[in-house]
Amino acid sequence: MSDLNMLFEMGFEKEKAEIAIKKGGNLQGAIDWLESNQDKTIDELKAEEESAASVAPDDSQANSLVYFEQSTDEIKPLTQEEKSARLEELRTKLAAKRAGEAVQDKADQKRNEQIRMKSTKETQDIKEELQKKEQIKEAEKKRKEKQDDIDAKKRIKAKIEADKEARRLKAEQEKAARAGVAPPVQPEAPALPTTSGPATSKPASAYTEARLRLQTVHGTVQKTLPVDTTLFEVAHQLAQDNGTEVATFTTNFPKKVFDRTDFGMTLKEAGLVPSAALIVR
Repeated sequence: MSDLNMLFEMGFEKEKAEIAIKKGGNLQGAIDWLESNQDKTIDELKAEEESAASVAPDDSQANSLVYFEQSTDEIKPLTQEEKSARLEELRTKLAAKRAGEAVQDKADQKRNEQIRMKSTKETQDIKEELQKKEQIKEAEKKRKEKQDDIDAKKRIKAKIEADKEARRLKAEQEKAARAGVAPPVQPEAPALPTTSGPATSKPASAYTEARLRLQTVHGTVQKTLPVDTTLFEVAHQLAQDNGTEVATFTTNFPKKVFDRTDFGMTLKEAGLVPSAALIVR
């Protein structure tokens, strides 16, 4: 078996083995050269060879080469036992090197996997956080849409009721006009619901004034009077304002008539606080 084939069997690359035989001259020299250059790649070895070839040797170098060739010829060749021992030593070193590389590769793979897993977890955490924020945002949007729908329905219902009440009052006014009597007093329209929350009201006893809407034959009169003003005083003020002679005060909601026997009652006692609409006859 040739020296080159023996290097092939040991697992060396073809190109590297060929360079080793060329540099060493024989198996022993090839083994020595491989030991010295075991960490270099094929590309590095080729680059060194090309660099050395581009430099022309001078006389001293030529003499050195001649000496090297002569000295090489004089080296005693290895016996079969020595050759086997050197090969075994080289195999051991080569196996140890490959084992070290395998351990390093395994460590690198483990480290790369840890980095990948960490990156994946961080990415997943960010994704879950974004999804959570999006869910909260969507829930808030739906809640607002639901509340807006409820408020819109309340406003529509209040508007329908107001229109219905306006038509009823208009019919009563037309009926009163045909009968030749004073039209009924239009009560104040209730405020439409808003989204600001439920309105708070205070008891009648907490008011100090009453707002009156008085429907007379001369037109509508509005007055704001203290709650302890009597109905007699109200009638007296109307007589002075436009000459109206008052016989009764009538409320439609609820239906109630105050005649001259009731004129001693205060607005508070008559239940006309905080506001009331009265028909004067």
